[in-house]
Amino acid sequence: MPLSIPMPRSLFARVTLIIVLGLAIAQGLTFVLIRYERGMALRELMMLGIERDIASSIAIIDRLPAAERDGWLARLERRNYRFSLGGTADGPAPAAPMLRQFATAIVDAMKPFETVRVAEVPQPVGGLQIQVRLSDASMVIVHARRVDMPVSGWVSWVLAAQLAVLALCAWIAVRLLTRPLAALAAAADQLGPDLKGQALPEQGPSEVAHAARAFNAMQQRIAGYAAERVEILAAISHDLQTPITRMRLRTDLMDDGPDRDKMRQDLDAMNLLVREGITYARTLHGATEPPCRIDADALFESLVADYEDAGERVQLEGRAGTPIVARPNALRRILMNLIDNALSFGSEVGLQVRAAPGQLTLAVIDNGPGIPDDQLEAVLKPFYRLEGSRNRSTGGTGLGLAIAHQLAIAMGAQLSLHNRSTGGLEARLVLPLD
Repeated sequence: MPLSIPMPRSLFARVTLIIVLGLAIAQGLTFVLIRYERGMALRELMMLGIERDIASSIAIIDRLPAAERDGWLARLERRNYRFSLGGTADGPAPAAPMLRQFATAIVDAMKPFETVRVAEVPQPVGGLQIQVRLSDASMVIVHARRVDMPVSGWVSWVLAAQLAVLALCAWIAVRLLTRPLAALAAAADQLGPDLKGQALPEQGPSEVAHAARAFNAMQQRIAGYAAERVEILAAISHDLQTPITRMRLRTDLMDDGPDRDKMRQDLDAMNLLVREGITYARTLHGATEPPCRIDADALFESLVADYEDAGERVQLEGRAGTPIVARPNALRRILMNLIDNALSFGSEVGLQVRAAPGQLTLAVIDNGPGIPDDQLEAVLKPFYRLEGSRNRSTGGTGLGLAIAHQLAIAMGAQLSLHNRSTGGLEARLVLPLD
């Protein structure tokens, strides 16, 4: 199972963390290497000097009269060695290689004096007792110890301050690098269905300015293409209303019969398609309705009551429980399109309201045949119908779900379709409440 290392979500935090950790590791390794190098140098210096000092002190003690030796011990004492008269060296032989090397150097320097015993003592750490026999057969104990490299307290503070300065510089550098990415992402998020986004400032480093110019040009091209497509769709749909009206008037002058009824049905289907086309074109221009605070539960109850008045039963389940900020007309149109679609294919339709922290979920469910899984996203596209015969009486215009989808995007909501495990379809609309 691969090891998963938790990382911050933002690129800014990730890059900053990586740089600061890299600097901290590099400084730690530098400190360890310097400490090791100084320790090696100190050992070499100590190995070259301390054994000679001890050997010289032993020679002085040996030449002194026995009665005067005790008075000279304090004068010969140093920070890392001292002497005592008589006694024996108690303790095990040195175990650490470095300590054995230290003891061997002292023993070799004190020749021709005989070394009786070399022992390691627990305190101080790294301490030795070397029992030496003088020329008059008396014993002297050399108490020696290794001195580690001294490290001043200010060194750690300087390293910490240096790391803080480097971390601050890394934070500023990463901030400068990621800020254009954040601005680009924000501009892309503001590019709604109306394709009227905010232009990025074309300034800063050459790479950033070039990316901003390219993004602004892309926005303009996309907006131009979309506006042209919407205008063509709206113009065709609008211009078709005039000949449809004339044809309807001529149909009314015809004698009653099957041909007249069929002609009226075709004209009604054409008129419905034109109206849906105009509505879809308007949704592509974005939502011009301003958001306001509404009683969501009252809107849902009113919508369900309208269907009951029309003889259609829609079951309402759940409550929002609190007012929300939304576009009421757009929300009503979305739910109407979803409910109409559910009534076209199912006999039992319900509107489920589920409130959660930060969002409100509206689900329109039915007991119809559902939609193949590979076409759940395709049916949200305009003029797409599942009916292979393309019969508008059963397949509709193919714009109802597309209009609902476009209005949901304009509201900042998310519309998705899901097949229910018990059969039927669920059209789920998620409204952010923040």
